[in-house]
Amino acid sequence: MRVHMEQEILQENAHQAEENRTQFGKTLVVNLIGSPGCGKTTLLEKTLAALQREYRMAVIEGDIYTTKDAQRIEVCGVPVVQVNTAGGCHLSAEITAKAAADLDLQNLDILFIENVGNLVCPAEFDLGEDCKAAVLSVVEGDDKPAKYPLLFQEAGVVLLNKCDLLPYTNFNMDSALADIRGLNAEAPILQLAAAKEEGLEPWFAWLRAAAAKKREA
Repeated sequence: MRVHMEQEILQENAHQAEENRTQFGKTLVVNLIGSPGCGKTTLLEKTLAALQREYRMAVIEGDIYTTKDAQRIEVCGVPVVQVNTAGGCHLSAEITAKAAADLDLQNLDILFIENVGNLVCPAEFDLGEDCKAAVLSVVEGDDKPAKYPLLFQEAGVVLLNKCDLLPYTNFNMDSALADIRGLNAEAPILQLAAAKEEGLEPWFAWLRAAAAKKREA
């Protein structure tokens, strides 16, 4: 019975995700997924600041409680919709649709969805996005891709964050890269330190290319 119910939930979510995809139109939608503290919000702040003259952007902020991250994004001067799941470990396509209804999608180039901090559940739910961006900080350990493979299998881009802290960790970069490549041979793997604004240009270039491809589709 439990398996059947889970299948129904995922099927309903998949249906709503396709509706979302239609509603998003030519807007590039990036679903940022990573553990609490991996640096998703800092990455967004730096990205919005760097690209705000090139693109019309907005953010859906997913958190279990509080509006702390949305308050940080508001300072960047872009539209932001806060979603609190009140205990839920991920955003769903339905929740995303309700949040997106508060945005002018026809006048957006890029919509970022910062999912609830979690490496597991968010990877299972399609929100109608164009791409899942997996964010892993080196302080979490190089074993995480192998332990939580689904996210890295489905990611369109993998961001290894806080690389400035590598000398102070036992993170084995070669092992992490090998595990990610074993799971996903196609996704770019970008090494950066968002807080220090180091290594961000390849990420910006990836976004520019993805946005152009979406407009041309």
